[in-house]
Amino acid sequence: MLSIVIPTKNEEEYLPILLTSIKRQSIAPHEVIVADAHSTDRTREIAQAFGCKVIDGGMPGVGRNLGAKVATGNLLLFLDADVELSDLNFLKLAEDEFEKRNLDFATCDSLPQSKKLSDKILHNFYNKYNRVLSKLRPHAPGYCILARRTKHEELNGFDETVVFCEDTDYVNRGMRIGTFGILRSVAISVSIRRFERDGRFESAVKYALAEAHMIALGPIRSDIFHYTFGHRKKK
Repeated sequence: MLSIVIPTKNEEEYLPILLTSIKRQSIAPHEVIVADAHSTDRTREIAQAFGCKVIDGGMPGVGRNLGAKVATGNLLLFLDADVELSDLNFLKLAEDEFEKRNLDFATCDSLPQSKKLSDKILHNFYNKYNRVLSKLRPHAPGYCILARRTKHEELNGFDETVVFCEDTDYVNRGMRIGTFGILRSVAISVSIRRFERDGRFESAVKYALAEAHMIALGPIRSDIFHYTFGHRKKK
């Protein structure tokens, strides 16, 4: 059984797109849990209208952990609100491959919701970088991580003291107690809103510096990269 966990904060613009794409899947998840960080918009109302289980959340790692604690499925799929399951068989294909390969943690390639060549190049580079390092130093974007619930619990979930790139820290620790893989059968469609807000070059530099920090100094536990969580619809 598959439980989907979505951490949110002010996601009334994007959440309906994701939840609609989940409703259209060829197989239904066991449950969808929205861990909401006290949104001031209609996020909770929308989640409830779609039949989601809504709980109090926090920062992404905190929200994922809280969602996992109330989940009853044996598999956990962590998604962010600004992604879309554009393939109607995404859940079926992902779960089938995950089990066939006997994985404990997994992610997939990312496809930008953009026609700009620069966005496609950046995401293609990220996908290739992840695949090259998948056996040595795995990466998994927090907007799409599939985990076996028993392994998530053995890992004690996401480290809530890590304030940036907690997703990479999660799968790196996960690889020490289980198997990690990048799924070949599916890809996740993700918005480029952070690129548009922070700038493409600036975002690339920030993540390159974050990678260097993690390699040289370990997990990022101070807010040196000024990570912000939450989204507001443009006026």
